[in-house]
Amino acid sequence: MAPPSRRQVQVEGTHGPLSQARSTAIIDELKRRSPDTNILDRHLALEQALVDSPLISGNKVTLLQDGPATYKAMLAAIKDAKSHIHMETYILEDDEVGRQFSRAFIDKQRQGVPVSIIYDAVGCLSTPAEFFKTLTDAGVHVVQFNPVNPLTAKAGWNVNQRDHRKLLVIDGRMAFLGGINISGVYSGGSIKSGPRRPGAMLPWRDTHVQIEGPVVGQYQKVFLDTWNRQKGGALPQRNYFPDPIPRGKEIVRAIAGSPDEPFSAIYATLISAIGNAVTEILLTNAYFAPDPQLRAALANAVRRGVDVKLILPSKTDSGLIFHAGRSYYDELLRAGIKIYERRDALLHSKTVVIDGVWSTIGSTNLDWRSFLHNQELNAVVLSADFAAQMKKVFEGDLAASDPVPLEAWERRSFGLRLKERLARLWEYWL
Repeated sequence: MAPPSRRQVQVEGTHGPLSQARSTAIIDELKRRSPDTNILDRHLALEQALVDSPLISGNKVTLLQDGPATYKAMLAAIKDAKSHIHMETYILEDDEVGRQFSRAFIDKQRQGVPVSIIYDAVGCLSTPAEFFKTLTDAGVHVVQFNPVNPLTAKAGWNVNQRDHRKLLVIDGRMAFLGGINISGVYSGGSIKSGPRRPGAMLPWRDTHVQIEGPVVGQYQKVFLDTWNRQKGGALPQRNYFPDPIPRGKEIVRAIAGSPDEPFSAIYATLISAIGNAVTEILLTNAYFAPDPQLRAALANAVRRGVDVKLILPSKTDSGLIFHAGRSYYDELLRAGIKIYERRDALLHSKTVVIDGVWSTIGSTNLDWRSFLHNQELNAVVLSADFAAQMKKVFEGDLAASDPVPLEAWERRSFGLRLKERLARLWEYWL
């Protein structure tokens, strides 16, 4: 939460840190494409000051909405893999979607492309052991993160620590990350015209990114670090860090969060970005139970004249966190923060766009669990072009959302207020 550094911003390229002249040239080009260079300078300085992971140029970032588009891109990348495939995921279900990925992994393993998977024990609690045995029998390397049964844990045991990341790395050159698990609940897209039939399951609304370029090496390190800490054993001999090739113009920072770290780098980055916002904060989040510092940062932004909009769920698969988050609506609305609830979909996205230049997408919810108990993973993208795409998506969700006026919210029923009070008692553990 330190103030932005006054040092010159250093950017890394395909072969490590660039010269100051080259870094300056890249940032000048970024400024040329940005609506307000002073705002961009502020966020570049902020990112330089915050965490150890580098700002890396030369990346192509593709925005993916909902399960069908994301799965199509991921399965195509798996099919084209030549060297290796690494996946780290919270949920990998034994359903139509999970079996489609399982077949794709087994096909590549039989072709001589080694596949290694980390799955979370709690996230996959309903996935039968036979599903993973089919993978291991085919030669796929599989590690269970923090098993529920302490007798099977290889790396110590803390059942409250979970791996909530969603990461796929292909050949060390392409990475997918965001909020989407491997599950049939994502089979239907959230953008559909016409009324839905009565009783139909709500589609899940989520966001993912496909990244190509030098920053993929940072995500590869994240996977390998988790694999080694979970004592996954020796991996096949492959070139896990191929010579990086520039694929685009985006500057990206990979940020991983872990309960083993002294503080959450993702949280620190978000709080500082909000604290340095100048014009607008557009925040979409699935499980929203903000701590006092985050609530204060958002309220302070409004007092500085920043337009703060939150899109949150109107329906959820987790009633406790849903009502715990709603218990803060009074405070946020009175502070001038605009709240909208997404209708006709189950919102699962975790995105933020600030000042039209700073964006983040990842697995991180804005609750105590994500920042204190979970392994999480985000990408921060410094780009006006990418932020414009993110804002367009936000505006699409906004059009499909209902505003929450303070006057109407204050008239909510006693039953809702009781649920909020009870849920807030548990928010630290949710």
